[in-house]
Amino acid sequence: MKNIGEISKQKPWLNWVLFFATVIIVFFIGLFAASIIERRSEAQLYFQMVSQIPDWEPDNAVWGENFPRQYERYLMTLDTTFESKYYGSVMIDYLEKYPELVVMWAGYAFSRDYNQGRGHYYSVTDVHNTLRTGVPQPATCWTCKSTDVPRMMNELGVEAYYAQTWAEMGPNIQNPIGCQDCHDPQTMNLRITRPALVEAFARQGIDINNATHQEMRSLVCAQCHVEYYFGENNYLMFPWDEGFSAEAMERYKDNIDHVDWVHALSRAPMLKAQHPDYELYMTGIHAQRNVACADCHMPYMREGGIKFTDHHLVSPLKKVDKSCMVCHRQEESELIARVYEQQDRVSELRKIAEKNLARVHIEAKFAWDAGATEEEMAPVLQLIRHSQWRWDWVAAANAMGFHSPSEALRVLGTSIQKAQEASLKLTSIFRKYDIAYPIQMPDISTKEKAQEFIGLDMEQIRADKNNWKETVLPEWLGQH
Repeated sequence: MKNIGEISKQKPWLNWVLFFATVIIVFFIGLFAASIIERRSEAQLYFQMVSQIPDWEPDNAVWGENFPRQYERYLMTLDTTFESKYYGSVMIDYLEKYPELVVMWAGYAFSRDYNQGRGHYYSVTDVHNTLRTGVPQPATCWTCKSTDVPRMMNELGVEAYYAQTWAEMGPNIQNPIGCQDCHDPQTMNLRITRPALVEAFARQGIDINNATHQEMRSLVCAQCHVEYYFGENNYLMFPWDEGFSAEAMERYKDNIDHVDWVHALSRAPMLKAQHPDYELYMTGIHAQRNVACADCHMPYMREGGIKFTDHHLVSPLKKVDKSCMVCHRQEESELIARVYEQQDRVSELRKIAEKNLARVHIEAKFAWDAGATEEEMAPVLQLIRHSQWRWDWVAAANAMGFHSPSEALRVLGTSIQKAQEASLKLTSIFRKYDIAYPIQMPDISTKEKAQEFIGLDMEQIRADKNNWKETVLPEWLGQH
């Protein structure tokens, strides 16, 4: 058998092949090593603080000096052009889109104005603009709208913060939702800055400090994207003591006799859901699979050797390749079609529930006007209260039920059932008081007609808001 030396003597060209092959291999190993060193250097630079961030710093731009990539993506929440089949980040007038809501919220500020929430960057601006703040509100209403809130809670104390009015706190609220709401300024670890979440879990015997990093990637969102109510002295409370489901929170509120407002037409003691995104999510498949809110709404990005979280919080449908397709291997068009199919079903039942609720509120008013007694009306009003709560538990959450489609459909089904039961009970009252049935319904086909029917003077309401924006708001914005 010939050895290598003998072969190379017989075939001298082979030496050159081996030489060039070695050079090429060494070259690529060098490139690989250089790439590793470069990526490590980038990663080290990523965690080098340019400037110290003060405790309770509310200005997102100060954080952006140290984390320009995240801040640049956060600023993209200024863009409100993305529109999916069901919402996105565009401005939508819900009362115009669903005029039955005006009747359903008669006697409540939401009947004046209810718009789609835009990006986080607009959180303070949209509160300034809404007609709902023409009605006196507590400072608690600011809690989820600004990075100034944790600072003010720290300065005043939590109870003293809640005890103030919305107008008293207004000049202190300058900065929109941002970095400090979710991050510790020294370690950048995720943290909870709103005590209501910690307190709600503590009442269940759960210490939030034991949460995993993956759990925290949902819990920082759950500080605000939840159902809540105002307790004694407007103290912010989460109604989770009996569970996250619509029925569990309904039972909790019934047990404490909580009433958000008395309906102007039906006189029902009503409940208003806020935005129970976390609670609905907790009943769905993504929560069961330990998929966090951030996995879909803030997917990871790469820039060179740096992996970071996308702080452009927006619908996952805007970036399906980075959100949905990380786990789901279907085509993008197929995934979007599947989302819309499930949302279509929720939307269909939601509209049925809204028409039933608007009708039964008006029917109840006819019964009262005819002389019905409180004893006769009590079971009807309880059914209306529960029906609208369950509708609102789905409708007030974002994503048209997609955070848990099967649960959203189930809850809407019980809402429709209870509204029909209330209407059926009213027919007995109508017979007793000789009221012709079916009731002749007013024309509430548009927002304007519905608002006129429930007695709102929208021209005066808008004039009062404009006057406030011209006189009071400039003073607020001049203080920091």
